[in-house]
Amino acid sequence: MEEQVIALFHTYPSIAFLISIAINIVISILGVVPSVFLTAANLAVFGFWQGTFLSFIGEAVGAIVSFLLYRKGFRKLSETKWLSDPKVKRLLEAEGTEAFSLVLSLRLLPFVPSGLVTFVAAIGRMSLLLFLVASSLGKLPALLLEAYSVYQVMNWTWQGKVISTVFAVFLFLFTWKKVVQNKT
Repeated sequence: MEEQVIALFHTYPSIAFLISIAINIVISILGVVPSVFLTAANLAVFGFWQGTFLSFIGEAVGAIVSFLLYRKGFRKLSETKWLSDPKVKRLLEAEGTEAFSLVLSLRLLPFVPSGLVTFVAAIGRMSLLLFLVASSLGKLPALLLEAYSVYQVMNWTWQGKVISTVFAVFLFLFTWKKVVQNKT
């Protein structure tokens, strides 16, 4: 996928940054597609700092668009039973400083799906401005870490080799655990 995006950027260089932001908006709306391939394409075409900045802007704009669409289309879902989990309910009912802190902390955690945080915040009571600030502040360190890791792997530095090795070991252990659980 990364190669197709890079080719698209090279085909339309004058609007490549707009294409990147548009792709990020689609990724944000879908909520489950990882953006790492787009970050890699941004880094490959625009360089580390410009590519990272572009990815950040794209993710921030994507989060805003998703928030607005989710709020408009799914607000009534906040009253459904499947959103009655106490942790989800806390974010749904949060306002002001509490809402800001929850979104910020959830954005800092790499294993919490970004789309889920946006969805729950959108159908809850949180304001758009508070969401924008908390979401962007929380995404910044996560995106810097992602960009650094992707850049190191793309350039196959010793750090990239360590990152790849740790990732491979993690996948192996995860797969092994699943196989062993399925046998019992």
